[in-house]
Amino acid sequence: MALRSLKKQRRIQVIALAAVALIVSTVLIGYAMRDGINFFRSPSQVVEAPPSPSETFRIGGLVEAGTLVRDAGETVRFSVTDGGATVPVTYTGVLPDLFEENQGMVGTGRYVDGVFVASEILAKHDETYMPKEVMDALKEQGVYQAPDT
Repeated sequence: MALRSLKKQRRIQVIALAAVALIVSTVLIGYAMRDGINFFRSPSQVVEAPPSPSETFRIGGLVEAGTLVRDAGETVRFSVTDGGATVPVTYTGVLPDLFEENQGMVGTGRYVDGVFVASEILAKHDETYMPKEVMDALKEQGVYQAPDT
């Protein structure tokens, strides 16, 4: 009888150790991924509830016509809109070849003092593509027009 209780006790210890290991690994994975998760916001959402300057997030919409200004060097300024609100953007770096006014874009960066400071800019890859998040935000604002096919 003592042998059975010893086996039972050993089995419980192994199961408890496995459960603790699973919980610890889940917490470590979640902790490691917290910096890699960038939430998407439309310009209207950014204006309504501005994120803190330390929060990295993605913004998307259309590059507003007439706002694209190239400074000396690689700094570029423009505004992104979803039809409901407009957010000024600055970016230092080389823009994608297909980046232009009235086209969809998604940028990753931070909102500092009323300006989105982008660390990365992505543009559409052909005349019919628009990132899903941008399309959804534009549809929500009632601005989206399906491309002619």
